[in-house]
Amino acid sequence: MLNEVQPKTASLLISEPFMLDPNFKRSVVLLAEHNEEGTIGYVLNQKSDFVLSDVIPECGDAPFPIYIGGPVGNDSLHFLHRCYDRMNSGNEIGKGIYWGGNFETLKLLINNKQVEESEIRFFVGYSGWDIGQLDAELEQNSWLVTNQYNPDFIFTEEEDTLWKDIVIGLGPKYAHIVNFPENPMWN
Repeated sequence: MLNEVQPKTASLLISEPFMLDPNFKRSVVLLAEHNEEGTIGYVLNQKSDFVLSDVIPECGDAPFPIYIGGPVGNDSLHFLHRCYDRMNSGNEIGKGIYWGGNFETLKLLINNKQVEESEIRFFVGYSGWDIGQLDAELEQNSWLVTNQYNPDFIFTEEEDTLWKDIVIGLGPKYAHIVNFPENPMWN
């Protein structure tokens, strides 16, 4: 395996540099849930062309971007946040990051401009793995796993460089892979 770090809730999955699956090409996935029933996560660096007010009109002119969380349930809206102090809801997944919560409360906070873009991230769809599926992908070296990262990366506006920044943060053993071409045939 590329690395020996085992995934857990709040881990980041970093796709291997040659992954051609468009759902996960050069992606970083935050695991919101990882247990004996399976795994749920959100791709952090695939911004859609939509903002929150496009899909939830009652959020006024909310400019919050919507990301494509993965290929599963793309008719559903999800969110991660770090504003529990105002929402008083959500499941803490680690590092002060919360998954979901009371959406009516969130809409009030958004409409009253009490939530910053750096505190919340919205997703259409999610990434999901059945029991053993992620383990098999790890055995095939499809993913690197890390539990050591700055939680600010989850809410960064620099999604274009997120994959590269996270890989470099893994240290010199992995940093060189950011220079690999996206397709090995291009080498």
